[in-house]
Amino acid sequence: MASRPALLLLGVLLLVGASQQQSPAKRKPLKKDSGKDDAVEQLQKQIDDIVTDLNVLKELQALQTVCLKGVKINSKCFLFQPLLKRYHAASDDCNAMGGALGSPATGDENRQLADYVRQNAGGGGDGDGEVWLGVNDMVTEGRWVDQTGASVAYNNWDVSSPGAPQPDGGPSQNCAVLSGAPGGKWFDESCRDAKPSVCQFNIV
Repeated sequence: MASRPALLLLGVLLLVGASQQQSPAKRKPLKKDSGKDDAVEQLQKQIDDIVTDLNVLKELQALQTVCLKGVKINSKCFLFQPLLKRYHAASDDCNAMGGALGSPATGDENRQLADYVRQNAGGGGDGDGEVWLGVNDMVTEGRWVDQTGASVAYNNWDVSSPGAPQPDGGPSQNCAVLSGAPGGKWFDESCRDAKPSVCQFNIV
């Protein structure tokens, strides 16, 4: 038979064990590893930057494709669209490709664009060789604006025609065309006419 001191010791040990099970020791809260959090944030930022750069490269590649098919003039690429379409349909098609109907901003740009149009659409005097420009006065008669709604700072209206200086169509002719003939003169035409067009893409 076990001695009394041994039994007493066994009882104390059992009590201590039971009390530890009933009230487990409080764990110290884990400290946040700020070094790890910073590393994760830095990694996420690097991933975001790579995705942004990749998107820019995709856009540049698309622009290079456009420029290879079309022509680069200053900081823009122009792409001839041979299908005959009304003004609004031609504009929608350019927008769907990420561009807008062409809108020359300088005399040099207009001259080069007219040369490009002449090479692709011809420059006869029978209306062939005319393409839609991204210029119209649909909202306010006589106030010619570009596709963003801003007044055009440059124009090349044909004012030399005796008795019919351009624009001369009044409210029935609210959309501008560029002639592929030498000089690249502008004329106002009915927006319902079907003509080829040139889409413009700005190079970032």
